[in-house]
Amino acid sequence: MSMLRDCLFCALLLVPAASHAQGWTIGPFKRPVTAPVIKPDRASTFRDPKTGQDVHWEALHTFNPAAVVVGDKMMVLYRAEDESGQAIIGGHTSRLGLASSTDGIHFTKLPAPVFFPANDDQASREWPGGVEDPRIVQTEDGTFVLTYTQWNQKSYTIGVATSRDLQHWTKHGPAFANAAEGKYKDLAYKSAGILTQVKNGRLIAAKLHGMYWMYWGEIQVRLATSTDLIHWSPVQDASGQPKVLLEARPGLFDSGFPEVGSPPVLGPQGIVLFYNGKNAVQGGDPAIGGGAYSAAQALFSSDDPTMVLDRPEHPYLKPQLPFEKSGQYTAGTVFSEGLALFQNKWWLYYGTADSFVGVAVSDSKILQ
Repeated sequence: MSMLRDCLFCALLLVPAASHAQGWTIGPFKRPVTAPVIKPDRASTFRDPKTGQDVHWEALHTFNPAAVVVGDKMMVLYRAEDESGQAIIGGHTSRLGLASSTDGIHFTKLPAPVFFPANDDQASREWPGGVEDPRIVQTEDGTFVLTYTQWNQKSYTIGVATSRDLQHWTKHGPAFANAAEGKYKDLAYKSAGILTQVKNGRLIAAKLHGMYWMYWGEIQVRLATSTDLIHWSPVQDASGQPKVLLEARPGLFDSGFPEVGSPPVLGPQGIVLFYNGKNAVQGGDPAIGGGAYSAAQALFSSDDPTMVLDRPEHPYLKPQLPFEKSGQYTAGTVFSEGLALFQNKWWLYYGTADSFVGVAVSDSKILQ
């Protein structure tokens, strides 16, 4: 990390995002460094319980992170891909590593993953593709609740897991397993952010109207509710299908589709939903490369969490730096999944080109 340390806070590093005209948005965000804060390490090995072999579990890519603050440290759970499988996106096995930092930028990684496919009751959903794309929230009593993608290289679901220390986890299976008498047992779904709020300087899971709320989905953004943060039920429309809240917008940065990003935040003007917009290859925003992912925000009503109040036409962060546009996804990616309050600032951790972890910081007003 010496190169990263040498360039810290030099003048060229403060690359601004798009300006925020809306008063409800969180930001603006700036990149404090122009290099990844978490990168692959071919030296890291792990005895895989599925094969009984030592594997280089983070040899190829480290990306799409979740973030939470514990004490005086920033903790980041990141997706790591090994060298197995095919050289295509989703063709390797993914596990989650854990890294800690006292300044939010320079990280120390644990040598082995903390969350991975194992010989457990979720193996059929998680092997050989693995566990991907985490989002994390904390409850008032200190429990960590993880939503992640279960990928067996055939289909995918949102899995839920809980922990008290970020290293030992209990898997609870698919989020919608018990919803509507099994109606959604064969549904392929991913990307889930549980609603949070600021309390005592930290983000915690928020109850609204007596329930927890979770925005979920790619292609179309939808919503679910829960009473325990583990078992979730999709909010349905009049036809009995999951209600669609956001879809693609032709000509804009999310003309390909929207996908839920880091956990949403309950603010004084409503629910700030973080999402990632894929630009269409043709007919999208000409200022952003075709197929590129940018980070965006939308405002939903706290009285009715299905109601969109505002949705800007521009992202607040888009691929600009070389490491955000080079890797296994060459179209470019700023893919937000981790948001935390740390040292009285907002810290956003994002995946870049399906290969690295980047960070952006904002000292905008903390929502109370």
